Amino acid sequence: MSIRPRISLITLGVRDLARARRFYETGLGWRPSSAGNDDVVFFQLAGGMGLGLFSRKSLAEDAHISDAGSGFGGITLAQNLASKAEVDRVIATAVAAGGTLLKAAEDVFWGGYSGYFADPDGHTWEIAWNPFFPLSEDGGITLP
Repeated sequence: MSIRPRISLITLGVRDLARARRFYETGLGWRPSSAGNDDVVFFQLAGGMGLGLFSRKSLAEDAHISDAGSGFGGITLAQNLASKAEVDRVIATAVAAGGTLLKAAEDVFWGGYSGYFADPDGHTWEIAWNPFFPLSEDGGITLP
């Protein structure tokens, strides 16, 4: 029996839940789900995925790992959009809402257009237009 590859939920450990919630609502325009509470916030994403925001300390405790450490964790989150103009708009809105610009959007070596920002907790986001990954109606990518 084979299990289909998928990611159902990405949970980000955040230092200040209220600040993080405001950033994702204001900076990216996402609506929180009613499934959340005072300790966790969920956002419904396209393609049946969800994003959770949870206290970094509580998340580390739940996973039985240390909360020590900072800096690049070897992972980026990405959102593909339908145009270069949308990439520029999303990055500008995220930075205006408290994100940190890491790399201004530009034409990139692989033939697309992308830039990077960090959310207020330092989670790295790539915002991209990729002509090689067509978008479905709900914004999901279609890999060749």
